[in-house]
Amino acid sequence: QVQLVESGGGLVQAGGSLRLSCGASESMNLMGWYRQTPGKQRELVAGMTEAGNTNYAGFVKGRFTISRDNAKNTVYLQMSSLKPEDTAVYYCWGVKLRAYWGQGTQVTVSS
Repeated sequence: QVQLVESGGGLVQAGGSLRLSCGASESMNLMGWYRQTPGKQRELVAGMTEAGNTNYAGFVKGRFTISRDNAKNTVYLQMSSLKPEDTAVYYCWGVKLRAYWGQGTQVTVSS
């Protein structure tokens, strides 16, 4: 059973920073982050291949940075210049033959 475990969410003031981490129980071809707010569909934030290719949603470019430690099967999301509209549950996502999801971690940005 593949497991993805996130950590690092919390409450931060607008303009602040947070770092999310997600460890997988085995290696993943793709890893990344989605987010979801009540009443909205889950949306991609950023993704990264094992080779290091990245993809970012337009709304986070220049503010968020995704990185991976393949030896630890871990993906990180460094979030800076946070805005209240970044408030959401952030889900870790991994792909190896199929998609796997973490349980989600709440990020709340106060104005």
